[in-house]
Order: sequence, then C-alpha cells, then structure tokens
Amino acid sequence: MAEAQRGSFAPLRIPVFAVLWGATVLGNIGSFMRDVASGWLITDLSASPAAVAMIQTAATLPVFLFAIPAGVLSDILDRRRFLIFVQFILAGVSLALMALSSSGTLTVEYLIALTFVGGIGAALMGPTWQSIVPELVPREQLRNAVALNSLGINIARAVGPAVGGLILASFGAAVTYGADALSYVFVIVALFWWRRPKTEASELSESFFGAFRAGLRYARASRELHLVLLRAAVFFIFASAAWALLPLVARQMLGGTAGFYGVLMGAVGAGAILGALLLPKLRARLSADGLILMASLITALVLVALVFAPPQWMAAVLMLALGIGWITALTTLNGVAQAVLPNWVRGRGLAVYLMVFNGAMAAGSLAWGIVAQAIGLSSTLVAGAAGLAVAAVVFHRIRLPVGDADLQPSNHWPEPLLSQPVTHDRGPVMIQIAYRIRRKDRAAFVSAMQRLSAERRKDGAYAWGLQEHSSDDEHIVEWFLVESWAEHLRQHQRVSHADADLQSEALRYHQGLERPVVHHFLAL
Repeated sequence: MAEAQRGSFAPLRIPVFAVLWGATVLGNIGSFMRDVASGWLITDLSASPAAVAMIQTAATLPVFLFAIPAGVLSDILDRRRFLIFVQFILAGVSLALMALSSSGTLTVEYLIALTFVGGIGAALMGPTWQSIVPELVPREQLRNAVALNSLGINIARAVGPAVGGLILASFGAAVTYGADALSYVFVIVALFWWRRPKTEASELSESFFGAFRAGLRYARASRELHLVLLRAAVFFIFASAAWALLPLVARQMLGGTAGFYGVLMGAVGAGAILGALLLPKLRARLSADGLILMASLITALVLVALVFAPPQWMAAVLMLALGIGWITALTTLNGVAQAVLPNWVRGRGLAVYLMVFNGAMAAGSLAWGIVAQAIGLSSTLVAGAAGLAVAAVVFHRIRLPVGDADLQPSNHWPEPLLSQPVTHDRGPVMIQIAYRIRRKDRAAFVSAMQRLSAERRKDGAYAWGLQEHSSDDEHIVEWFLVESWAEHLRQHQRVSHADADLQSEALRYHQGLERPVVHHFLAL
C-alpha cells in the first residue's frame, strides 16, 4: 500500500511538475473563491431566479463557444506563452470585479459580463493545461500526473468555496475578488520560471483552420465519441439544476449566510475528494454505465431531499453526497472520452467534450432558472430530480463504449510513390484502392468496408465511396478524398492499430497473391 502511494505521488518529486501543480491548485482555489463571491453577490443584486442562474450560464457558455478553437490553439501555439496570456486576462477580470464592488457600482449586467469574460479565459486555458502534462513527466508517470491534476482540482473545490465564503462574510466581495487576483500572480510566476524546451517546426504542422477542420471531421465521424457526448449532455442538462439553484436554496430555503453557502460548496468539493478515493473500488464492481446510473440517482435524491429544507448540517451532508455523485459522473465520462480518442486529436476531441459539457450546463442552468421563476424553487427541484432519474434509466440502455481499442499509430501504410516532389498544399487528393472480391463475399466485404469508412473519415477523409467496374463486377474500387497532400501524409501518421485490424478484416475477402493496388491522384 505504501509503495502504491509513493507511485501515485511520484510526479510531485519532479520539480517542474510540482511547482506548476501547486500553482494551479492555488489558481483554482482563487477561481472558486471568485465563483462563490459572484454566486452570492448576484442574490444581493437581484432576487430573480433567472438572474441568479445566468451567472452559471455566463461562466459555462464560453467553454461551449470557444472550446474547440481553444483546443486548436493549444496545439499550434507556444503553450507556455499562451497560458501566461490567459492568466493576465483572468487576473484583469478579478481586478475589475474588485474595483466595481469596492466602489459600489457593480450591477447585474457588469457581473454577468465579467463572469462571461472569465469563462472565456477558462475555456482557453482548459485544453492547454491538459496538453502540457505529457511535457512535464515521463511517459510512465503520465497516468499518475493526470490523477494528481484531478486531485488538485478537487482540493481547490473543497478549499476555495469554504475560504471564499469566510472572506466574503468577514471582509466583503472586494477583498474576495482581490484574493483571487493575487492567486494568479503565483501561476504567472510559476509559468515564467518554467523553461519549456523549444519544439522544432514540422513540415506537417497544421494551420489553425486546417486543424480545426480535422478536429471537426474526427468528431463528426466517431460514433464512440457521439455516445459519450449524448450521455454527457443528458446527465449535465438535468444535474445543472443543483448548481444553478444552490445559491437560492442556501439563502431562501435554508436561511444561510454567505459563509454557509461557502461551506456547502466546500462540502461538494470534499465529497468529490471522497468520491475520487472510492472510485477504484466502485469501478471494480460497476461498469461505466452503472457508475453513471448511480451518480444520476444520487444527484436526484439530493435534489429531492433539499425540497424538505433540512437543517443546515444535514444540507452539508447532502452536499457531500452530491460531490460523490458529481465526481463519479465527471470522471467516468471524461475517462471514456479519453479512451476513445487517439493522441493526435485528443486535445480537440476533449474540447468537443468540454463544449458539450459546458453547453449542457449553460443551457440547463438558464432553463432551470426560468422554470424556478415560473413554478417556484421547490417544484423546480422536484422536476429536475424526476427528469434526471427518468433520463438515467432510459439512457442506461445506450451503452458507453468500452474504449479498449489500440489507437497508437501503426505506421503500416507504405510511403506513396512519387514521380516528382509534391507541394504540401496541393489538393484535393483522391486515393483509390482496387480489390478483387468474389460475388459470394461481396455482402461481407461491403459490411467490413463500411466499418473501415468511419476510420478513413476520422483520420482525414472528407468523402468516401465504393465503386464496381462496369465490365467486371468482381473489380471493386474504394476511393476517398483528402483536402491536401500534407493532410494525406498526416493521415499516414494517424492510422492506428485498430484501423489496421479493420483493414485486415476487409482484406480477407481480396483475391490474389498481390495486395490491392493503391493509386494517388492529385487535382490539376
């Protein structure tokens, strides 16, 4: 057990990872302090549930809008400089909130607008922080480093709201926002201290719009990712009721102060840490689908229990349960998304997942705020709980992917033959592969090729088809189009072992000793 713990915390013995990890924890604590101040302050500025819910919407909507561009930028810019730039934006938001709140000129409109700008900063930062981890630790420590990042977020979620609530209750919103601005100083200093090795420019480096299109093509063609996105959207749309309405529950139903609201938020973070510790045992007993069902039912029960306005100590216990359910769903869905994405598109694929997650949270928060204004807080909590429980049971039948395919590059495609050098921007490119398939094997071959077609599209093809020769129906040609010669060369690097297995399955039906003939055609 001690050996396992030393292994789990081994990345912290690497100075650059330890410094950046610690700075990130401090920065996240500051962010949660700011969120507590904003979530409570909006109830002072407006009693409207819709206005209160708009804070959650303003914080999460930017991730929905900018997640994919942020994922692309994290791949094509210097990540260290990009992160420093984003930290200055976030510090500026907190300084503006501090100035407005201290002068008494902060309005609902200013608060929502600045929360939106802070959300843009968070959207730009998220994929980039995830992307730098492999640069900080050896490959064999990567899983431990990712787990420590999750632990750091949950530590911040537990500490930040509690400390923010205490500062808010004792000194006011301006000091709370100032403490958040100070936390970014530590992050900026740590990033300036980090001497990131320069990366050599590659001839196949992607442009912003090319990388953007490649990421969208992959997301559009990946059925496995579609399943994860569907299950995530359903869960977070209903579960967002808890986050959108919690400030009103704490103030109106439970009669709490700003400090009590911070305690509730801290209890959610503590529950998330407890859930993270319990997850290994839960995974041994339940599948990913079982974990999502469990998390949904826990969250639904918490929403129903809050309707009865329990004592404040009981509400804190309920928040512990909410934290367990929340981290279970969040970690499970994120883990499955990671498992179905190859390395070359991982940042952009996770950006799509973050877009759906935050879009569902933003839309759900806004919707639950409007519903609460129309039918009341208690009825809305019951409606959210019922919707979440019913959706969990119905969508439990739509199974999440296992995510056990080998997505490492196979490099099994031979280099294309060239009569003369081809410029990388030339295109589009048509690739034709000629097969000989017996009539009796045609149906099985076509079925195998349909499965392979999804992989072709994910790896870079924007069109695909099968054609038979007019005078020889056993001569079948597979063709697909790629937007440029450089994109086709990248396709060679992206093809995975799982793709190779699908291709081998189709090749079983090819007749003859020679492999299928491959031709490349360039647009004139």
